[in-house]
Amino acid sequence: MPATVIVNARMVNEGRETTGDLSIENGRITRIAPQIAINAGQTVIEAGGRWLLPGMIDDQVHFREPGLTHKGDLATESAAAVAGGLTSFMDMPNTNPPTLTAEALEAKYALAKGRAWGNHGFYMGASNDNLAQIQRVDPRATPGVKVFMGASTGNMLVDDPDTLDAIFRDAPVPIITHCEDTPTINANLARYRAQYGDEIPVEFHPDIRSRQACIASTRLALSLAKRHGTRLHVLHLSTADELALFNAGPLVDKAGKRLKQITAETCIHFLRFDRTDYARLGNLIKCNPAIKDPADRVALIKAVAENVIDVLATDHAPHTLDEKSQTDYTKAPGGLPLVQYALVAALELVHEKKLSIAQVVQKFAHAPAQLFDIKERGFLREGYWADLVLVEDEDFTVRREDVLSKCEWSPFEGTTFHHKIDATWVNGRMVWNGEQLVGTPRGMRLEFER
Repeated sequence: MPATVIVNARMVNEGRETTGDLSIENGRITRIAPQIAINAGQTVIEAGGRWLLPGMIDDQVHFREPGLTHKGDLATESAAAVAGGLTSFMDMPNTNPPTLTAEALEAKYALAKGRAWGNHGFYMGASNDNLAQIQRVDPRATPGVKVFMGASTGNMLVDDPDTLDAIFRDAPVPIITHCEDTPTINANLARYRAQYGDEIPVEFHPDIRSRQACIASTRLALSLAKRHGTRLHVLHLSTADELALFNAGPLVDKAGKRLKQITAETCIHFLRFDRTDYARLGNLIKCNPAIKDPADRVALIKAVAENVIDVLATDHAPHTLDEKSQTDYTKAPGGLPLVQYALVAALELVHEKKLSIAQVVQKFAHAPAQLFDIKERGFLREGYWADLVLVEDEDFTVRREDVLSKCEWSPFEGTTFHHKIDATWVNGRMVWNGEQLVGTPRGMRLEFER
Protein backbone atom coordinates (compact mmCIF):
# COMPACT_ATOMS: atom_id res chain seq x y z
CA MET A 1 0.00 0.00 0.00
CA PRO A 2 1.26 3.52 -0.71
CA ALA A 3 2.25 5.50 2.35
CA THR A 4 -0.24 8.17 3.46
CA VAL A 5 0.30 11.29 5.54
CA ILE A 6 -2.66 13.11 7.07
CA VAL A 7 -1.60 16.68 7.82
CA ASN A 8 -2.99 19.49 9.96
CA ALA A 9 -5.42 17.28 11.88
CA ARG A 10 -6.96 17.83 15.31
CA MET A 11 -6.20 14.43 16.78
CA VAL A 12 -8.26 13.27 19.77
CA ASN A 13 -6.68 10.49 21.78
CA GLU A 14 -6.49 9.42 25.43
CA GLY A 15 -8.15 12.53 26.78
CA ARG A 16 -6.11 15.05 24.78
CA GLU A 17 -6.59 17.02 21.58
CA THR A 18 -3.45 17.92 19.63
CA THR A 19 -2.85 19.41 16.21
CA GLY A 20 -0.38 17.71 13.92
CA ASP A 21 0.31 15.06 11.31
CA LEU A 22 -0.08 11.28 11.21
CA SER A 23 1.60 8.89 8.77
CA ILE A 24 0.41 5.46 7.66
CA GLU A 25 2.46 2.70 6.09
CA ASN A 26 1.71 -1.01 5.60
CA GLY A 27 -1.61 -0.59 7.35
CA ARG A 28 -0.21 0.88 10.55
CA ILE A 29 0.34 4.27 12.12
CA THR A 30 4.06 4.88 11.71
CA ARG A 31 4.44 8.37 13.17
CA ILE A 32 2.47 11.06 14.99
CA ALA A 33 4.16 14.46 15.20
CA PRO A 34 3.50 18.20 15.01
CA GLN A 35 4.85 18.09 11.46
CA ILE A 36 5.97 15.21 9.24
CA ALA A 37 8.15 15.75 6.16
CA ILE A 38 6.49 14.61 2.95
CA ASN A 39 8.41 12.24 0.70
CA ALA A 40 7.92 11.59 -3.01
CA GLY A 41 5.20 9.06 -3.73
CA GLN A 42 3.30 9.57 -0.51
CA THR A 43 -0.41 10.32 -0.55
CA VAL A 44 -1.14 13.52 1.36
CA ILE A 45 -4.52 14.15 2.98
CA GLU A 46 -5.08 17.75 4.07
CA ALA A 47 -7.20 17.57 7.22
CA GLY A 48 -7.52 21.34 7.44
CA GLY A 49 -8.12 21.31 11.18
CA ARG A 50 -10.78 18.60 11.11
CA TRP A 51 -11.01 16.04 13.90
CA LEU A 52 -9.03 12.83 13.34
CA LEU A 53 -10.29 10.12 15.69
CA PRO A 54 -9.48 6.46 16.25
CA GLY A 55 -12.03 4.35 14.42
CA MET A 56 -15.00 3.45 16.55
CA ILE A 57 -15.31 -0.08 17.94
CA ASP A 58 -18.91 -1.25 18.25
CA ASP A 59 -19.09 -4.09 20.74
CA GLN A 60 -22.77 -4.88 20.11
CA VAL A 61 -24.23 -5.47 16.66
CA HIS A 62 -26.63 -7.91 15.03
CA PHE A 63 -25.55 -8.17 11.40
CA ARG A 64 -28.01 -11.07 10.86
CA GLU A 65 -25.75 -13.60 9.18
CA PRO A 66 -26.20 -16.54 8.97
CA GLY A 67 -29.88 -17.24 8.54
CA LEU A 68 -31.55 -13.82 8.64
CA THR A 69 -29.91 -12.19 5.64
CA HIS A 70 -33.10 -10.70 4.20
CA LYS A 71 -32.66 -8.05 6.96
CA GLY A 72 -28.90 -7.54 6.70
CA ASP A 73 -25.64 -9.39 6.23
CA LEU A 74 -21.97 -9.02 7.07
CA ALA A 75 -21.24 -7.16 3.83
CA THR A 76 -24.12 -4.66 3.84
CA GLU A 77 -24.08 -3.83 7.52
CA SER A 78 -20.31 -3.47 7.76
CA ALA A 79 -20.49 -1.14 4.73
CA ALA A 80 -22.97 1.04 6.63
CA ALA A 81 -20.68 0.87 9.65
CA VAL A 82 -17.54 2.17 7.93
CA ALA A 83 -19.62 4.92 6.31
CA GLY A 84 -20.39 5.94 9.88
CA GLY A 85 -16.80 5.81 11.14
CA LEU A 86 -17.16 2.42 12.85
CA THR A 87 -14.08 0.41 11.88
CA SER A 88 -14.47 -2.70 14.09
CA PHE A 89 -17.54 -4.59 15.24
CA MET A 90 -18.42 -7.49 17.50
CA ASP A 91 -21.44 -9.47 16.36
CA MET A 92 -24.01 -11.25 18.50
CA PRO A 93 -24.66 -15.02 18.47
CA ASN A 94 -28.47 -15.09 18.08
CA THR A 95 -28.37 -15.94 14.38
CA ASN A 96 -29.81 -18.99 12.63
CA PRO A 97 -28.22 -21.31 13.55
CA PRO A 98 -27.09 -19.69 16.81
CA THR A 99 -23.38 -19.50 17.59
CA LEU A 100 -23.26 -22.09 20.35
CA THR A 101 -20.19 -24.14 19.38
CA ALA A 102 -16.57 -23.50 18.44
CA GLU A 103 -17.39 -24.79 14.96
CA ALA A 104 -20.25 -22.31 14.52
CA LEU A 105 -17.95 -19.53 15.74
CA GLU A 106 -15.30 -20.35 13.14
CA ALA A 107 -17.96 -20.64 10.45
CA LYS A 108 -18.95 -17.02 11.09
CA TYR A 109 -15.34 -15.88 10.76
CA ALA A 110 -15.19 -17.74 7.45
CA LEU A 111 -18.34 -15.92 6.27
CA ALA A 112 -16.75 -12.55 7.09
CA LYS A 113 -13.46 -13.16 5.27
CA GLY A 114 -13.24 -10.96 2.19
CA ARG A 115 -16.78 -9.59 2.75
CA ALA A 116 -16.65 -7.53 5.94
CA TRP A 117 -15.59 -3.91 5.44
CA GLY A 118 -14.62 -3.57 9.10
CA ASN A 119 -12.55 -5.62 11.51
CA HIS A 120 -14.63 -8.18 13.34
CA GLY A 121 -15.08 -10.47 16.30
CA PHE A 122 -17.91 -12.87 17.06
CA TYR A 123 -19.39 -13.77 20.42
CA MET A 124 -19.97 -17.29 21.64
CA GLY A 125 -23.57 -17.73 22.75
CA ALA A 126 -24.87 -19.38 25.90
CA SER A 127 -27.83 -21.72 26.22
CA ASN A 128 -29.16 -24.10 28.82
CA ASP A 129 -27.21 -26.98 27.26
CA ASN A 130 -23.86 -25.75 25.89
CA LEU A 131 -21.92 -25.32 29.14
CA ALA A 132 -19.16 -27.68 28.00
CA GLN A 133 -18.61 -25.59 24.86
CA ILE A 134 -18.28 -22.43 26.96
CA GLN A 135 -15.88 -24.04 29.41
CA ARG A 136 -13.42 -24.93 26.66
CA VAL A 137 -13.77 -21.90 24.38
CA ASP A 138 -10.45 -20.43 23.22
CA PRO A 139 -10.10 -16.98 24.86
CA ARG A 140 -8.36 -15.72 21.71
CA ALA A 141 -11.25 -16.77 19.46
CA THR A 142 -14.01 -14.58 20.81
CA PRO A 143 -14.49 -11.28 22.65
CA GLY A 144 -16.77 -12.97 25.17
CA VAL A 145 -19.78 -15.13 25.95
CA LYS A 146 -23.22 -13.58 25.44
CA VAL A 147 -25.84 -14.57 28.00
CA PHE A 148 -29.47 -13.63 27.36
CA MET A 149 -30.87 -13.29 30.87
CA GLY A 150 -34.21 -12.35 29.37
CA ALA A 151 -36.34 -13.10 26.33
CA SER A 152 -34.48 -14.22 23.23
CA THR A 153 -35.00 -16.22 20.09
CA GLY A 154 -34.59 -19.96 19.73
CA ASN A 155 -32.38 -21.71 22.25
CA MET A 156 -30.57 -18.64 23.58
CA LEU A 157 -32.49 -17.86 26.78
CA VAL A 158 -30.55 -19.13 29.80
CA ASP A 159 -33.11 -19.61 32.56
CA ASP A 160 -31.79 -22.70 34.34
CA PRO A 161 -30.32 -21.41 37.66
CA ASP A 162 -27.65 -24.10 37.92
CA THR A 163 -26.48 -23.59 34.34
CA LEU A 164 -26.41 -19.82 34.79
CA ASP A 165 -24.33 -20.15 37.94
CA ALA A 166 -21.90 -22.52 36.20
CA ILE A 167 -21.47 -20.19 33.22
CA PHE A 168 -20.52 -17.31 35.53
CA ARG A 169 -18.21 -19.64 37.44
CA ASP A 170 -16.41 -21.22 34.49
CA ALA A 171 -16.42 -18.85 31.49
CA PRO A 172 -12.77 -18.22 30.47
CA VAL A 173 -13.69 -14.94 28.74
CA PRO A 174 -15.77 -11.91 29.75
CA ILE A 175 -19.50 -12.47 30.06
CA ILE A 176 -21.80 -9.93 28.44
CA THR A 177 -25.45 -9.93 29.39
CA HIS A 178 -28.82 -8.84 28.10
CA CYS A 179 -30.68 -8.22 31.37
CA GLU A 180 -34.48 -8.34 31.33
CA ASP A 181 -36.57 -10.60 33.56
CA THR A 182 -38.85 -12.75 31.42
CA PRO A 183 -41.56 -13.54 34.06
CA THR A 184 -41.97 -9.81 34.72
CA ILE A 185 -42.29 -9.07 30.99
CA ASN A 186 -44.80 -11.89 30.48
CA ALA A 187 -46.97 -10.70 33.36
CA ASN A 188 -46.97 -7.14 32.00
CA LEU A 189 -47.78 -8.35 28.51
CA ALA A 190 -50.72 -10.40 29.75
CA ARG A 191 -52.25 -7.33 31.42
CA TYR A 192 -51.97 -5.18 28.29
CA ARG A 193 -53.18 -7.97 26.03
CA ALA A 194 -56.27 -8.39 28.20
CA GLN A 195 -57.07 -4.73 27.57
CA TYR A 196 -55.99 -4.25 23.93
CA GLY A 197 -55.76 -7.72 22.37
CA ASP A 198 -52.99 -8.08 19.78
CA GLU A 199 -52.96 -4.39 18.78
CA ILE A 200 -51.28 -3.01 21.89
CA PRO A 201 -50.15 0.60 21.22
CA VAL A 202 -46.38 0.66 20.96
CA GLU A 203 -46.12 3.54 23.44
CA PHE A 204 -46.75 0.93 26.15
CA HIS A 205 -43.60 -0.98 25.13
CA PRO A 206 -41.52 0.58 27.98
CA ASP A 207 -44.23 -0.50 30.43
CA ILE A 208 -44.22 -4.08 29.16
CA ARG A 209 -40.42 -4.36 28.88
CA SER A 210 -40.41 -2.44 32.13
CA ARG A 211 -37.73 -0.89 34.31
CA GLN A 212 -38.60 -3.48 36.98
CA ALA A 213 -37.75 -6.26 34.51
CA CYS A 214 -34.40 -4.62 33.80
CA ILE A 215 -33.51 -4.01 37.45
CA ALA A 216 -34.37 -7.54 38.61
CA SER A 217 -32.26 -9.18 35.92
CA THR A 218 -29.33 -6.77 36.29
CA ARG A 219 -29.22 -7.40 40.03
CA LEU A 220 -29.10 -11.15 39.40
CA ALA A 221 -26.23 -10.80 36.93
CA LEU A 222 -24.24 -8.62 39.34
CA SER A 223 -24.79 -11.02 42.23
CA LEU A 224 -23.47 -13.95 40.17
CA ALA A 225 -20.46 -11.97 38.98
CA LYS A 226 -19.58 -10.87 42.51
CA ARG A 227 -19.95 -14.42 43.82
CA HIS A 228 -17.59 -15.88 41.23
CA GLY A 229 -15.30 -12.93 40.46
CA THR A 230 -16.52 -12.94 36.86
CA ARG A 231 -15.60 -10.25 34.36
CA LEU A 232 -19.08 -8.99 33.55
CA HIS A 233 -20.21 -6.38 31.04
CA VAL A 234 -23.89 -5.43 31.23
CA LEU A 235 -25.22 -4.29 27.87
CA HIS A 236 -27.64 -1.51 26.88
CA LEU A 237 -28.65 0.05 30.20
CA SER A 238 -31.93 1.86 29.61
CA THR A 239 -33.00 3.12 33.05
CA ALA A 240 -31.79 5.60 35.62
CA ASP A 241 -32.59 3.05 38.32
CA GLU A 242 -29.90 0.58 37.24
CA LEU A 243 -27.13 3.17 37.42
CA ALA A 244 -26.95 2.97 41.22
CA LEU A 245 -25.79 -0.64 40.88
CA PHE A 246 -22.52 0.36 39.16
CA ASN A 247 -19.40 2.16 40.34
CA ALA A 248 -18.18 5.45 38.92
CA GLY A 249 -14.56 5.79 37.93
CA PRO A 250 -12.05 5.13 35.15
CA LEU A 251 -11.96 1.75 33.43
CA VAL A 252 -8.16 1.47 33.65
CA ASP A 253 -5.36 3.18 35.55
CA LYS A 254 -2.54 5.19 33.97
CA ALA A 255 -0.56 2.00 33.35
CA GLY A 256 -3.49 0.44 31.51
CA LYS A 257 -4.42 -2.00 34.30
CA ARG A 258 -8.15 -2.70 34.46
CA LEU A 259 -9.79 -1.22 37.54
CA LYS A 260 -13.31 -2.60 37.14
CA GLN A 261 -14.46 -6.20 37.28
CA ILE A 262 -18.04 -5.23 36.37
CA THR A 263 -18.74 -2.68 33.63
CA ALA A 264 -21.78 -1.07 32.06
CA GLU A 265 -22.84 0.08 28.63
CA THR A 266 -25.59 2.10 27.06
CA CYS A 267 -26.54 2.63 23.43
CA ILE A 268 -26.86 5.70 21.28
CA HIS A 269 -30.65 5.40 20.88
CA PHE A 270 -31.14 5.68 24.64
CA LEU A 271 -29.28 9.01 24.50
CA ARG A 272 -31.19 10.42 21.50
CA PHE A 273 -34.77 9.13 21.93
CA ASP A 274 -37.25 8.79 24.80
CA ARG A 275 -40.89 7.87 25.43
CA THR A 276 -42.17 11.03 23.77
CA ASP A 277 -40.80 9.81 20.41
CA TYR A 278 -43.11 6.76 20.14
CA ALA A 279 -45.95 9.00 18.92
CA ARG A 280 -43.79 10.07 15.96
CA LEU A 281 -41.77 6.94 15.20
CA GLY A 282 -43.83 4.05 16.57
CA ASN A 283 -42.35 0.61 15.91
CA LEU A 284 -39.29 2.17 14.27
CA ILE A 285 -37.89 2.76 17.75
CA LYS A 286 -39.26 -0.42 19.30
CA CYS A 287 -36.25 -2.24 20.76
CA ASN A 288 -35.34 -4.50 23.67
CA PRO A 289 -34.77 -3.24 26.29
CA ALA A 290 -37.21 -0.47 25.57
CA ILE A 291 -36.48 3.23 25.16
CA LYS A 292 -37.94 4.72 28.31
CA ASP A 293 -38.62 8.11 29.93
CA PRO A 294 -37.04 11.53 29.31
CA ALA A 295 -35.60 11.39 32.84
CA ASP A 296 -33.85 8.11 32.00
CA ARG A 297 -32.31 9.69 28.91
CA VAL A 298 -30.95 12.61 30.96
CA ALA A 299 -29.58 10.28 33.65
CA LEU A 300 -27.87 8.00 31.12
CA ILE A 301 -26.08 10.92 29.45
CA LYS A 302 -24.91 12.09 32.88
CA ALA A 303 -23.71 8.58 33.71
CA VAL A 304 -21.63 8.47 30.51
CA ALA A 305 -20.02 11.79 31.44
CA GLU A 306 -19.33 10.66 35.02
CA ASN A 307 -17.81 7.25 34.11
CA VAL A 308 -20.62 5.20 35.62
CA ILE A 309 -21.23 3.91 32.10
CA ASP A 310 -18.01 2.68 30.50
CA VAL A 311 -18.95 1.95 26.88
CA LEU A 312 -21.21 3.42 24.21
CA ALA A 313 -22.51 1.04 21.52
CA THR A 314 -25.31 0.69 18.98
CA ASP A 315 -27.07 -2.69 19.38
CA HIS A 316 -27.57 -2.30 15.62
CA ALA A 317 -30.43 -4.68 14.76
CA PRO A 318 -32.04 -4.16 11.35
CA HIS A 319 -35.52 -5.34 10.37
CA THR A 320 -37.40 -4.70 7.15
CA LEU A 321 -40.00 -1.95 6.99
CA ASP A 322 -42.67 -4.60 6.32
CA GLU A 323 -41.71 -6.36 9.54
CA LYS A 324 -41.73 -3.10 11.48
CA SER A 325 -45.11 -2.10 10.02
CA GLN A 326 -47.07 -4.98 11.56
CA THR A 327 -49.93 -3.84 13.79
CA ASP A 328 -49.79 -6.92 16.02
CA TYR A 329 -47.59 -5.69 18.89
CA THR A 330 -46.03 -9.08 19.56
CA LYS A 331 -45.13 -9.64 15.89
CA ALA A 332 -43.51 -6.27 15.20
CA PRO A 333 -39.85 -7.02 16.04
CA GLY A 334 -37.59 -4.99 18.30
CA GLY A 335 -34.41 -3.46 16.93
CA LEU A 336 -33.04 -0.41 15.07
CA PRO A 337 -30.42 0.04 12.30
CA LEU A 338 -27.91 2.48 13.82
CA VAL A 339 -24.28 1.96 12.78
CA GLN A 340 -24.22 4.48 9.92
CA TYR A 341 -25.26 7.43 12.09
CA ALA A 342 -24.20 6.39 15.61
CA LEU A 343 -20.97 8.39 15.75
CA VAL A 344 -22.51 11.60 14.39
CA ALA A 345 -25.40 11.12 16.84
CA ALA A 346 -22.88 10.87 19.67
CA LEU A 347 -21.06 13.96 18.38
CA GLU A 348 -24.39 15.78 18.58
CA LEU A 349 -24.02 15.47 22.36
CA VAL A 350 -20.67 17.26 22.00
CA HIS A 351 -22.38 19.98 19.97
CA GLU A 352 -24.97 20.27 22.75
CA LYS A 353 -22.15 20.46 25.34
CA LYS A 354 -23.39 17.40 27.20
CA LEU A 355 -20.24 15.37 26.48
CA SER A 356 -16.73 16.27 25.38
CA ILE A 357 -15.15 14.90 22.21
CA ALA A 358 -12.61 13.09 24.41
CA GLN A 359 -15.44 11.37 26.29
CA VAL A 360 -17.04 10.18 23.06
CA VAL A 361 -13.71 8.74 21.88
CA GLN A 362 -13.15 7.07 25.25
CA LYS A 363 -16.56 5.38 25.28
CA PHE A 364 -16.73 4.46 21.60
CA ALA A 365 -13.09 3.49 20.88
CA HIS A 366 -10.68 3.27 23.82
CA ALA A 367 -12.97 1.50 26.30
CA PRO A 368 -14.10 -1.37 24.03
CA ALA A 369 -10.45 -2.06 23.14
CA GLN A 370 -9.46 -2.06 26.81
CA LEU A 371 -12.45 -4.04 28.00
CA PHE A 372 -12.12 -6.85 25.46
CA ASP A 373 -8.28 -6.96 25.28
CA ILE A 374 -8.26 -6.02 21.60
CA LYS A 375 -4.74 -5.99 20.20
CA GLU A 376 -3.39 -2.74 18.69
CA ARG A 377 -6.67 -0.99 17.94
CA GLY A 378 -8.85 1.71 19.44
CA PHE A 379 -6.13 4.37 19.86
CA LEU A 380 -4.01 6.79 17.83
CA ARG A 381 -0.66 5.22 18.70
CA GLU A 382 2.45 4.59 16.67
CA GLY A 383 2.60 0.92 15.69
CA TYR A 384 -1.15 0.42 16.02
CA TRP A 385 -3.37 -0.44 13.07
CA ALA A 386 -4.50 2.65 11.21
CA ASP A 387 -8.24 2.51 11.87
CA LEU A 388 -9.17 6.18 11.57
CA VAL A 389 -12.08 8.52 10.99
CA LEU A 390 -11.92 12.12 9.78
CA VAL A 391 -14.85 14.27 10.91
CA GLU A 392 -16.06 17.42 9.17
CA ASP A 393 -17.91 20.25 10.93
CA GLU A 394 -20.69 20.29 8.37
CA ASP A 395 -24.46 20.04 8.70
CA PHE A 396 -26.29 17.31 6.83
CA THR A 397 -29.75 15.78 6.98
CA VAL A 398 -30.29 12.01 6.98
CA ARG A 399 -32.18 10.81 3.90
CA ARG A 400 -33.60 7.35 3.32
CA GLU A 401 -31.85 7.07 -0.05
CA ASP A 402 -28.45 7.42 1.66
CA VAL A 403 -28.95 4.48 4.05
CA LEU A 404 -26.55 1.62 3.26
CA SER A 405 -28.07 -1.00 5.58
CA LYS A 406 -30.00 -3.66 3.70
CA CYS A 407 -33.24 -2.69 5.48
CA GLU A 408 -33.02 0.74 3.72
CA TRP A 409 -34.34 2.93 6.55
CA SER A 410 -33.08 4.78 9.62
CA PRO A 411 -34.81 6.12 12.73
CA PHE A 412 -32.77 9.29 12.16
CA GLU A 413 -34.37 10.12 8.79
CA GLY A 414 -35.02 13.86 8.64
CA THR A 415 -32.59 14.57 11.47
CA THR A 416 -29.96 17.25 10.82
CA PHE A 417 -26.58 16.54 12.40
CA HIS A 418 -23.78 19.08 12.83
CA HIS A 419 -20.89 16.73 11.97
CA LYS A 420 -20.25 14.54 8.94
CA ILE A 421 -17.97 11.55 8.42
CA ASP A 422 -15.51 12.79 5.82
CA ALA A 423 -13.30 9.69 5.54
CA THR A 424 -12.76 6.31 7.16
CA TRP A 425 -9.65 4.15 7.06
CA VAL A 426 -9.57 0.45 7.99
CA ASN A 427 -6.13 -1.14 8.35
CA GLY A 428 -4.57 1.85 6.62
CA ARG A 429 -6.84 1.81 3.57
CA MET A 430 -9.46 4.47 2.92
CA VAL A 431 -12.80 2.68 2.65
CA TRP A 432 -15.16 5.69 2.79
CA ASN A 433 -14.42 9.04 1.14
CA GLY A 434 -17.33 10.98 2.57
CA GLU A 435 -19.64 10.14 -0.31
CA GLN A 436 -19.17 6.49 -1.18
CA LEU A 437 -17.34 3.27 -0.39
CA VAL A 438 -13.81 2.96 -1.76
CA GLY A 439 -12.02 -0.22 -2.82
CA THR A 440 -13.03 -3.67 -1.60
CA PRO A 441 -13.80 -5.17 1.84
CA ARG A 442 -10.58 -6.02 3.69
CA GLY A 443 -11.65 -6.13 7.34
CA MET A 444 -9.51 -8.35 9.54
CA ARG A 445 -10.31 -10.75 12.33
CA LEU A 446 -9.80 -9.00 15.66
CA GLU A 447 -7.05 -10.35 17.90
CA PHE A 448 -7.58 -10.63 21.64
CA GLU A 449 -4.49 -10.44 23.85
CA ARG A 450 -5.26 -13.01 26.55
